[in-house]
Amino acid sequence: MATVKPFKALRPPADKAKDVSCVPYDVVTDAEVRQITSANPQSFLRVTRPEADFGTDDPPAAFAEAKKLLEQFIADEMLVPENDDCLYVYRLASGDHQQTGIVGCCAIDDYDEGRIVKHEKTRPDKVRDRTNHMLALRAQTGLIFLAFRNTDAMRKLIAKAVAEEPVYDFTCPNCVQQTVWRLLRSEDFVQAFAEIPNLYVADGHHRAESASLARKELRDANPDHNGDESYNFVMAGIFPAEDLAIMAYNRVVQDLNGLSAEEFLGRLSESFVINDTGDRQPKQRGEFAMYLGGKWYNLRHNVNYFREPDPLDRLDVQILQANVLGPILGIDDPRTDQRIIFVGGGRGLDELEEHVNSGRAAVAFSLFPTTMDDLFAVSDMGEIMPPKSTWFEPKLKDGLFVHLI
Repeated sequence: MATVKPFKALRPPADKAKDVSCVPYDVVTDAEVRQITSANPQSFLRVTRPEADFGTDDPPAAFAEAKKLLEQFIADEMLVPENDDCLYVYRLASGDHQQTGIVGCCAIDDYDEGRIVKHEKTRPDKVRDRTNHMLALRAQTGLIFLAFRNTDAMRKLIAKAVAEEPVYDFTCPNCVQQTVWRLLRSEDFVQAFAEIPNLYVADGHHRAESASLARKELRDANPDHNGDESYNFVMAGIFPAEDLAIMAYNRVVQDLNGLSAEEFLGRLSESFVINDTGDRQPKQRGEFAMYLGGKWYNLRHNVNYFREPDPLDRLDVQILQANVLGPILGIDDPRTDQRIIFVGGGRGLDELEEHVNSGRAAVAFSLFPTTMDDLFAVSDMGEIMPPKSTWFEPKLKDGLFVHLI
């Protein structure tokens, strides 16, 4: 059963929340970080991405600077500690879409023991970087994004909470409305989560793994460890799956692995029906849009299965990996191969064309989005999806909540 508990958040005053809040640390480039923080020195990106803003390749120096900046944010009352342990209701709304979940602390034991279920592998270098960031600051500076199968009890509790006055209600530059309600009385929510068997990592695998590793180091260094310390819990935004929207996570490959365009198309025709439609987006599962030589092609997977494929095999990201990226383009491990670039659906299809038209890449693939049912099915099997299988939009903000450890 899921363990979710209130915590004493460090968070901005209402009149500063819009300026302090920022995009997650891992969705922007160094150049974009510098552009954002130059325009807005109050952005929490200065804390989460110090190496970009501080201008150093020395991680310990960058983390030391981030700790000073966090302390300065507190001294300047850009971040203020709560007096009470609280949960929060957090809503993000964009156009016709809105998602409403709970912010609280989850037990790292639940993650380590599989009750918080993951679906992606992590990169050790990225985990170590975020672990060192947590240990240097003694803080978790962003939310792990978790999903759960909703219940009637949780729907009723959330509906009641959002009828109250929010503590935050503002719209970001990207037109996503951010609304937060503070829950001083959280016992009913804690009980409702205790009746939910599993939580699922939607986004933030590296943050989750880093929190686990940081907990281990702090626990091993604490001779009086008792399990109640704040480092035993990790801050998360926990959302019902029925609210969530997944966008495609597209692929760009730098070269054709020594093949000419004609040879490459010939190899593709062994597993796909190829049409020169000009469509940039696939319309259904098993279809791919491919940009090659200034033209868009439609690829339809035409392999007949001798048995019903399992949930992993029928993922479009897996079909592309098993039939194109691996055997034809020689990308056997997309987590580490430097020839492949992942472009989240939120960045748009023009970026795929730009990569190819500029000569930085030879081919781009636009995918049909993975679904939440896919994510749950693969996770429940204990399987791991190919990297970058899901792009969730809108993104949860960093800087609205900080958990000191």
